[in-house]
Amino acid sequence: METSNRSSNKQDLSANLKQDGLASIVVFLVALPLCMGVAIASGVPTEKAAAVGIITGIVGGLVVGFLAGSPLQVSGPAAGLAVIVGQLIQEHGFERLGLIVMIAGGIQFLAGLLRAGQWFRAVSPAVIQGMLAGIGILILAAQFHVMVDDKPPGTGKEFGGIMNLATLPQAVWKGLSETEHRPAAILGVITILAIILWTAFVPKKLKFLPAPLFGVVVATAAAAIFQADANFISVPNNLLDAMQLPTLGDLGSAFAGPSLIENVGPILLAGLALAFVASAESLLTATAVDSMQQHAPRTKYDRELMAQGTGNLLCGLVGALPMTGVIVRSSANVLAGGRTRTSTIMHGAWLLVFAVLLPQALRLIPIASLAAVLVFTGYKLMNPAAVRKLMVYGQGEVAIYWATLVTVVVVDLLTGIVVGIGLALSKLLYTFSHFIVRLENDPQRTRSVLHLEGAATFMGLPKLASVLEHVPPSTELHVHFDELSYIDHACLDLLMNWEKQYEATGGSLVIDWESLTAKFRLPGNHIGKNGQVAATTVSDEHQRAVKPLETTGSQA
Repeated sequence: METSNRSSNKQDLSANLKQDGLASIVVFLVALPLCMGVAIASGVPTEKAAAVGIITGIVGGLVVGFLAGSPLQVSGPAAGLAVIVGQLIQEHGFERLGLIVMIAGGIQFLAGLLRAGQWFRAVSPAVIQGMLAGIGILILAAQFHVMVDDKPPGTGKEFGGIMNLATLPQAVWKGLSETEHRPAAILGVITILAIILWTAFVPKKLKFLPAPLFGVVVATAAAAIFQADANFISVPNNLLDAMQLPTLGDLGSAFAGPSLIENVGPILLAGLALAFVASAESLLTATAVDSMQQHAPRTKYDRELMAQGTGNLLCGLVGALPMTGVIVRSSANVLAGGRTRTSTIMHGAWLLVFAVLLPQALRLIPIASLAAVLVFTGYKLMNPAAVRKLMVYGQGEVAIYWATLVTVVVVDLLTGIVVGIGLALSKLLYTFSHFIVRLENDPQRTRSVLHLEGAATFMGLPKLASVLEHVPPSTELHVHFDELSYIDHACLDLLMNWEKQYEATGGSLVIDWESLTAKFRLPGNHIGKNGQVAATTVSDEHQRAVKPLETTGSQA
């Protein structure tokens, strides 16, 4: 029996290793163009961009993949961080980015240590969707200019996102009419068309190959065949040349000056903002990965947060980009058959081998092609379908979405997140303070209907008591809970006490307790024979004559 179990375990291990190996190659092929493209979109100096992005991908695979609390989540440079990183580089300089990333990583690690992982997930979906859509618009607007070998005019300027959007027609005109920009524009269009055609018509046997990689390969081949006069990515022969270890001089310049607080404050705030955005994106992605697969263990959020913090500490130490869990690479891992964390780790190893042994191959890739991948990615991030899904939950969620999106585009990412979270909290407070009580009396004064709408909490007791005083004596009062979102014990207790007094006048109270219990799962506890607390649906007092709820007047 023991021999049989060992044989079975070896077969499972062999099968998992095979699946993970194949999945790691697919993830590597997806990650390679995105690592370089995100680095360029983040505003990293051109001569370092490709190497810096790949280094972050390597750390995300080899280090975070080994430590991660979400085994199948893939970490690396993310389009969702490109905007905030670009803003940090413009404000503080690329030299200080490593310090900010280290601070963010330290905050993440400490938050995971303090078991705050679940709290980073407490962000309204409307805020997240609005943030991603805003990021998508900013990435598309900026990278469209890069796609024609031009610099985005809004780079480093106030209202830069709006400027990039407003000048899109100029970018199109340059790509069509100016010899300097036309070759890059053609390569960009070829990349996007290749992505669309591959997605639409790829044979099932080849679906494991990612569309962005196919687009980059086609554009690179076209650039080589026609010897296109375009800008190509720059990769050092040695990855170590791209690393930038922080020195005492860097720390001194960051914190030097007449006012220590004045210099330290913005850097600490930048680190905190980066930690929040990266953590929220990572943990939400981990949740999405859990919903996509059933064979790997569920995410341990605190461990995942500590792993992300460790990765960002290392990335900051070597001067690379910050990382987060990314949905495109993670979903590719799951769909390609990844079974364990081995696939994530191996994808990092493939990135390392490719960058070390074949840097000359990377130099053949036109920058316009990578920018086109990000233009397409930005379009996908905008995701108009998200608005339709939010409408199911009310206009308030849609308003939060649009407020977040507009603020991200017009002002900046951090302000957009703060505005979105502020509005979500305001909506929550309104929801729990919004309570309407309507009384409808029968003309014959034999029956009355009490409509409760919103959240019936202890704060609404005066309003409820005031309306109950106007119920005519000796009538049958029906209470409708259809429009109620919440009711607490204080309001139920008021109704029960009022019923006792009202019965003395010859009246009666009619409540459909079964319907109310089904909607709110009202707890009623009693002590069992064994001394333990046992739950019942409603208390004995509430189990008195249960009558079906009759309706009259307006209903929800």
